[in-house]
Amino acid sequence: MPDRISELHAELCKTLGSATRIEILNALRRGEKTVGELSAALRVRQPNISQHLAVLRQRGVVTTRKDGVNIYYGVSNPKITQACELMKQVLVAQLKEGVELTRLASPARR
Repeated sequence: MPDRISELHAELCKTLGSATRIEILNALRRGEKTVGELSAALRVRQPNISQHLAVLRQRGVVTTRKDGVNIYYGVSNPKITQACELMKQVLVAQLKEGVELTRLASPARR
């Protein structure tokens, strides 16, 4: 039976299991943004961004800061974006390996 940390780890991975949420975190890597700024930057409708931010906020992945009428979202811990970047590097390496294997197996090489 998994321990509590493993269960929480799995929940966090589920939370990050959305391309839109990953893109939101990438945008927030450069600093805090409002829903409107994220919507414009990602070209995703504002209600959709708000739904994703609600999930990220509920899981403690992002924080909020109110300034006047604006609510700014930021990444709660820089290690989250570091982990996402590390996973991206793993995926890029796997893709490169797959391309190399395909190239080596192509009929033109035989």
